[in-house]
Amino acid sequence: MASNAQKSVEEQQQPQPKLQIYSSASSGISPFWRDKYEREAKKYWDIFYKRHQDKFFKDRHYLDKEWGSYFSGAGRKVILEVGCGVGNTVFPLIATYPEIFVHACDFSPRAINLVKAHKDFTETQVNAFVCDLTADDLSKQISPSSIDIVTMIFVLSAVSPEKMPLVLQNIKKVLKPNGCVLFRDYATGDLAQERFICKDQKISENFYVRGDGTRAFYFCDEFLTSLFKENGFDTEEHGLCCKQVENRSREIVMNRRWVQAVFRVDGANLLSSTNPAIEADFLSKGSINPEVVKVPANDFEIDMSEGMAVEMFGFSPSSEEIVEVNLRDRSFKIKELHKEYQHTCKSTGLMLWESALLMASVLAANPTIVSGKRVLELGCGCGGLCSMVSATSADLVVATDGDAKALDLLTQNVVSNLKSPSIAKLIVKILEWGNRDHIKSIEELNDGGFDVIIGTDITYIPEAISPLFATARELLSSNRDISRDSEPALILCHVFRRVDEPSILSTATEFGFRLVDKWPTGITPDNSLSQSIIRTWFSENTLEYIPNSALNIMYFQTV
Repeated sequence: MASNAQKSVEEQQQPQPKLQIYSSASSGISPFWRDKYEREAKKYWDIFYKRHQDKFFKDRHYLDKEWGSYFSGAGRKVILEVGCGVGNTVFPLIATYPEIFVHACDFSPRAINLVKAHKDFTETQVNAFVCDLTADDLSKQISPSSIDIVTMIFVLSAVSPEKMPLVLQNIKKVLKPNGCVLFRDYATGDLAQERFICKDQKISENFYVRGDGTRAFYFCDEFLTSLFKENGFDTEEHGLCCKQVENRSREIVMNRRWVQAVFRVDGANLLSSTNPAIEADFLSKGSINPEVVKVPANDFEIDMSEGMAVEMFGFSPSSEEIVEVNLRDRSFKIKELHKEYQHTCKSTGLMLWESALLMASVLAANPTIVSGKRVLELGCGCGGLCSMVSATSADLVVATDGDAKALDLLTQNVVSNLKSPSIAKLIVKILEWGNRDHIKSIEELNDGGFDVIIGTDITYIPEAISPLFATARELLSSNRDISRDSEPALILCHVFRRVDEPSILSTATEFGFRLVDKWPTGITPDNSLSQSIIRTWFSENTLEYIPNSALNIMYFQTV
């Protein structure tokens, strides 16, 4: 008996596991988003060029050093640059080899327009046109067997693996019998790939989606050589490069890996390298040639602009946007994660949700809900709209979330939107549901408990429902008033997703809550209170601010 009692005490003393309100499972991208990224690939790249114009990638001045022998020689060389982007390969080439002619294609119309707007663009040297190499026939734009060299530099990685053979068959139509492909692209093990794995952005094996919806494939040796061999190309040169780049001013070290190769159409009988200098610079197939390069902050040499480094190591300032929200006679400017990044961000707290807009609108139209009361918002995210609206009339408001990034943005939004005396009544605190230290810290702010607890769209993770109600039960005030509608209340606003209403009600009952009212349907007709609380919040002149007909409000009190 004594040993069992001691074991029970030890179990009670063990720290409670921390819980976040977003899933941490590494399930990868859902089929819906996989299909969407494939279907709308052109749109995402067009948005990319709309946003970055020609400021993202630097011009590729290393082409002459790496492949000079292929571009030089007798006769006028005809080049095809596929996935030309804004011309980072095209214009360095024509500057170095004025006698060449370049066909440049990309499936982003905006990118092609930027090529044509370049100061060095001339139709006598460059033919720029829109083309989706996975669907459009290149031979309708370029004469068959007329191309000496195809350059594919960080472009095939943007194509889904199953469609890569279509691209190779397409370019093979326009290549001369002894034509070659100069190839450089991402290799497995590159730092960017490691960051994608951590962010759960996997589409398929070695294939990932970036935050802006564009995609990147990382090539291993076996896949790349087999891909070209199966589509009629021999490997002439092949190497895997590893370079460590240090940006001292930002104290960043980047381990970059990429593959560089030359492929030639089958039957050319040119399996040995025609460029001894390049061949000596690589080791045998599948090996790694480690080289440490110290690169100054403003001299980034490895085909990536500083913008790429920022993307790899965290959000740049441009990845945030300001959303203006008008509620009655008040206007809020909320900083949130840019919409281009929201669909792949694991943190749900970095964006505004429709439930928060609805509940904030209700509070703005009905200040008596929180007037003179102590208010706690659970999982408020970066917006904190309900908390900021409540701070106008409540005695105390505590805005909480379990995500540090969301809390950082929330603090910025509070400071930029609230003034005295409202700002003095609003406190931002971290709170992971079920975390004893966090709960104790909240209790120290208000030892009597809270009169109103609000949560918007915090009921969509099944594992979080019990900690949610357990935490709310501990922090809700136990003081009761004669008037039932002024009793301490937990108000949840949400769209039912992965957790249905019966599951929520069952858990609520387990922790001593009862559903007093709900909207839009109300509850049982025999309950005299069921039609008297939430429905009064929606007068005829306030129905216009309901952003989504699927939204629900549930009003709980303790038993």
